[in-house]
Amino acid sequence: MVFVKAQKSKAYFKRYQVKFKRRREGKTDYRARIRLINQDKNKYNTPKYRFVVRFSNKGIVAQIIYATLAGDVTLAAAYSQELPRYGLEVGLTNYAAAYCTGLLLARRVLKQLEMDDEYVGNEEATGEDYSVEPGESRRPFRALLDVGLVRTTTGNRVFGALKGALDGGLDIPHSDKRFAGFSKDDKSLDADIHRKYILGGHVSTYMKMLREDEPSKYQSQFSKCLEKGIEPENVEEMYKKVHAAIRADPSVKHTEKHVPKEQKHYHLKKLTYEERKAKLIARLNALNAGDDEDDEE
Repeated sequence: MVFVKAQKSKAYFKRYQVKFKRRREGKTDYRARIRLINQDKNKYNTPKYRFVVRFSNKGIVAQIIYATLAGDVTLAAAYSQELPRYGLEVGLTNYAAAYCTGLLLARRVLKQLEMDDEYVGNEEATGEDYSVEPGESRRPFRALLDVGLVRTTTGNRVFGALKGALDGGLDIPHSDKRFAGFSKDDKSLDADIHRKYILGGHVSTYMKMLREDEPSKYQSQFSKCLEKGIEPENVEEMYKKVHAAIRADPSVKHTEKHVPKEQKHYHLKKLTYEERKAKLIARLNALNAGDDEDDEE
């Protein structure tokens, strides 16, 4: 007979501690988070801001968030679903859309803090690395990039949003090694390639190739673009107009809520004592009247 030693005894399970819920769900890397939110003790409750970028199947979310003991607080947010308001109606999840979302958030938070006039940022998307210089009165708004659980590979869309925020005037510590167009062999950033991605050049190149080689696939895959009248030749100009429109008015546009004229009430109105008494008397009178009719028959 072979005896198996119990590795996990009662003492083990008494001391077992369940991990945080978001760690169990695979949503938060707490090892990275603690390094992003930890602040020096002599900062006296000064917020440490994070530039948070998240992607879904249909959109991009960019937020400026700081942590408190009660929970995280969002200072400002921008969504790629807002871009149709600025002239970008299709392709809301690619690298160029990520750049526009980062730019929108940067201009919005600076306007909210009344720093947009002092820190204009890089007004023309050249693709070159850009870092904001300190102004005369106030220091630039500083935030740390929070990429979440995505793989930080060269050319990832997260860095498109980062580039948009940098050009928008935010101070975010970074390196140009992860921007689209960085060559590992030359160890340098090709600004022309990066500019191509920012202005949707990779999309227009693919559209042209598909239009020549597979017209039927082009008609089906870019049907939304064709409906809006977007051709490969005018993609770059479209993105330039979007950037200009974002800079002109980055404020939040709140939707008007429709209030119905007649409010629907699904709960019965609570009756007063006198109303209940009158209702009971009326019901008894109806019952008595019914009994009298039966007796007469």
